[in-house]
Amino acid sequence: MEILQTSAELQAQTEHWRKTGRRIGLVPTMGALHEGHLQLVEAAARENDVVVTSIFVNPTQFNNPEDFRLYPRLPEADAALLGPAGCTTLFMPDVAQLYPAPSVLRFDFGTLERVMEGIHRPGHFSGVATVVSKLFHVSRPHRAYFGQKDLQQVAIIRQLVADLSFDLELVVFPTVREADGLAMSSRNRRLTPAGRATAPVLYQALQLAQALVEQQVPPARVREAVQQRLAQEPTITLEYFEVADAGTLQPLDGPEWPAGRPVALCLAAHLDGVRLIDNIVLG
Repeated sequence: MEILQTSAELQAQTEHWRKTGRRIGLVPTMGALHEGHLQLVEAAARENDVVVTSIFVNPTQFNNPEDFRLYPRLPEADAALLGPAGCTTLFMPDVAQLYPAPSVLRFDFGTLERVMEGIHRPGHFSGVATVVSKLFHVSRPHRAYFGQKDLQQVAIIRQLVADLSFDLELVVFPTVREADGLAMSSRNRRLTPAGRATAPVLYQALQLAQALVEQQVPPARVREAVQQRLAQEPTITLEYFEVADAGTLQPLDGPEWPAGRPVALCLAAHLDGVRLIDNIVLG
């Protein structure tokens, strides 16, 4: 596995690969890798000739400077994991490489970003779209791999690919969980032992919601039940829980469930000063 730090180096490499007929898989990450990331890399290695994994903690998608400062950074440990997983090239640029000048472009994804993460993290998805666009341009992948844990982000990137006609396939993998159900996340490293012991309650709340949806309990009552369940944990502060159409991400508010439409159950909560998200998609 080679490690590249400049966009020019990566562009030259991917241009050579394309000219020689190799198919390129891209796995964009912010590092502090866990098994969920590695499953994406392994899948990319199976389905492509070469794999680019990027590690870049993107400043433009953080609306909280303290969250950006505290985000785990483990470049040496990450690099040691990637080679055995099948990564061909690790792209580790610094901020100046991807942002030689402050970005003035702003993306607006309409109703897709006026819910959930978009409400609570203003500007987040514009920053995501900017950095993902840059990574698509410099790596020119045939396939790009993402995890379902970031469900709204996947919807945003799918829209980005469609609107800007990126010639690539998005591949989305199910959320990878710990044995106790907690969704794997780089931020889990920041939890205290007590917080880590409590964190699986988030997935349990989603499972409660799933059971109620399957019983056709109205969305308003599902929201109320999840809020009540999480209110029993004094160390958890619920930021949002939403019952939404899995395609449009718009809240479901009617007394009856839409026939044949997948449902997304999504939440964000704070625990130990760490913000965690999770979701389940039904149907």
